[in-house]
Amino acid sequence: MLGEMRPSISWWLRAGAAVWLLAGFAGCKENAGSTPAPQIPQVEVLTTTTTTVPDEPEFIGQAEASRPVEIRPQVTGLIKAVLYQEGRDVKAGTPLYQIDPVPFQAAVASAKAKIAQAEAKVVQARQDLARVKPLLAEQAVSQKDVDDAVAEDLSSKAALQGAKADLIKAQFDFDNTLITAPIDGLIERTRFYEGRLVSAQTDLLTVVHRVDPMYIVVSIPESFILKRRHDIETKKIEHPGVYRLRGELVLLDGTVYPQEGTLDLMEPGLRTETGARVVRITVPNPKRTLLPGQFMKVKFKGDTKPNVVLIPQRAVLQGPQGPFVFVVGPEERVEIRPVQASAWQGDQWLIDQGLKAGERVVVNGLMKIGPGAPVKAVPLGETPPANSPPPGPPKQG
Repeated sequence: MLGEMRPSISWWLRAGAAVWLLAGFAGCKENAGSTPAPQIPQVEVLTTTTTTVPDEPEFIGQAEASRPVEIRPQVTGLIKAVLYQEGRDVKAGTPLYQIDPVPFQAAVASAKAKIAQAEAKVVQARQDLARVKPLLAEQAVSQKDVDDAVAEDLSSKAALQGAKADLIKAQFDFDNTLITAPIDGLIERTRFYEGRLVSAQTDLLTVVHRVDPMYIVVSIPESFILKRRHDIETKKIEHPGVYRLRGELVLLDGTVYPQEGTLDLMEPGLRTETGARVVRITVPNPKRTLLPGQFMKVKFKGDTKPNVVLIPQRAVLQGPQGPFVFVVGPEERVEIRPVQASAWQGDQWLIDQGLKAGERVVVNGLMKIGPGAPVKAVPLGETPPANSPPPGPPKQG
């Protein structure tokens, strides 16, 4: 009997399973009761303000010599000597070429001799006139003799003036057998060497480039000109005037040229081949850092953009419809706001449209929120450290 009343092994297994299930249900109930309510995410916000910022468009410019002067002979002759070192700095008045001066020296001597002859004829004509005038009163000579003497006096004086003019021309040619630099600058290689016959005002001997100051030529696209004109008319841009703009140069290695230039020329019309308007900047170049033909970036300074909003770059997100930001509304809920971000100012976006002063833009905590979600907004930079202990209960007095 006792053996028949002893429980079987299957009974003990069923009883253990029932106990385990009851314990599991009890544990689930206990866990469900202890789960805390979801917390409202905390985000850092920046309250927007409007400000005035520089508006500095950039273009590619190319350096040009401010005076490229062509050196051509003023007389025809043989080059006797090339007197300069090619590719170097030259000063105004530096001898460059010597054309054989002998023929021109002879022409000067001949002109001086003609002047002496003309002067002698002037003296003779004056004396003849002085002699015949008294004789006319005594009727010892005819009126024609007096008239001839007067004409001879005038003719001799005219011949003297002609001889002096020939001397000026001969002296000019002789002086121009020595060709000198008309300006300070860098000189190119010579096109002709000793023994070459060169023609007056025809053959190009070399070129001197004045590189201090230097010109920077920039082509401004027509589309930019039209937009800038519209922005100025609608007061989106404050413009001091074209010839008050300055140019900052950024060389191709990223260095900023130490001296700014001034805009001093804007061509009247557009170039038909490019549809661009050419402007010129003049910049000092005392150390010859800039060279003709060199390319660089030109940042135009002087224009400003008023009433713009700046927000950190990380606050601007990109969506299917373009850039947007999260804004915390009056009811502490997140709103999605499309914006127009036009340019960077350091580590901030310049917002042209979509935000106004006094709105709260979410900067940190973007991954925890979505449109319509409730949030706890705190000013940017005032979030307590994550490892700081929670505040304890107030002390009993």
